[in-house]
Amino acid sequence: AQAILAQVLARAGASRGASRHHTSAFHFFSEEMFALARTAGRHGLVAAFHRAVPAIAPSARALAPKARGFSGAAAGKIVKVMTSEIKHEEEQYEQAKEIKAFLGKSDFKLHDTMGDVNMALQREVGDKVVRIEWQLTSPFNPDMEAEGEEAVDQEATDFCVTVENKSKGSGVAFYCSTQTGEDHRYVIGNVKAFSSAEEKDGVSSYNGPEFEDIDDKLQEALDEYLAEIGMNNEVCDFIDASALDKEQREYLRWLKITKDFLSS
Repeated sequence: AQAILAQVLARAGASRGASRHHTSAFHFFSEEMFALARTAGRHGLVAAFHRAVPAIAPSARALAPKARGFSGAAAGKIVKVMTSEIKHEEEQYEQAKEIKAFLGKSDFKLHDTMGDVNMALQREVGDKVVRIEWQLTSPFNPDMEAEGEEAVDQEATDFCVTVENKSKGSGVAFYCSTQTGEDHRYVIGNVKAFSSAEEKDGVSSYNGPEFEDIDDKLQEALDEYLAEIGMNNEVCDFIDASALDKEQREYLRWLKITKDFLSS
């Protein structure tokens, strides 16, 4: 039995050296052990098997993959750079004075949720709800940077003024953009009318005519209507300032979330 076992171990070792997978050695070894069982008997096989296992087990342990952590050198480098960037952004951040000044005296209430790019001002006028909505704006102008120029005027901010009946769900929506200047700080693109919430949010709903294509007197009347519900230059200043401020705050939040994730 010992002589046969020696042959088995020698051939099993050769099989392990020639194969990329350790399982083939165990498969060959099991076949030889069955042959040994027929020659040496059950008791001789058990004794031989216990002597054989220690010789094979170390090889199995050597082939076992080692556990490796997910974070590596690259993650550590990102965390280091982000830590420096967070410090820089926090030291440089200063909220525009127009933001606090406007909120301190306006009848509009600001709706701003961290992690959401949308912002809104809302107020009630009689049985109607007035809602002004816009999104954050990047402080960088790729076109100006590509040409090597410095931006003189801030990029326009698109916004929508919706006036809706609280009970019926009907209303009108003015699609506008801010513009530079001191006289009239916004321009109107379209005026949409809707009879229900479904029509208001419908992607295929008619958005109304181009504002500049309608009669001049109607343009003037619609512009006056916006002024009556609270749309003015101060609102435009707030929209522009808060759009940039929002982008900066969201960027800082993104830095912190990413850094915390890669540090864990």
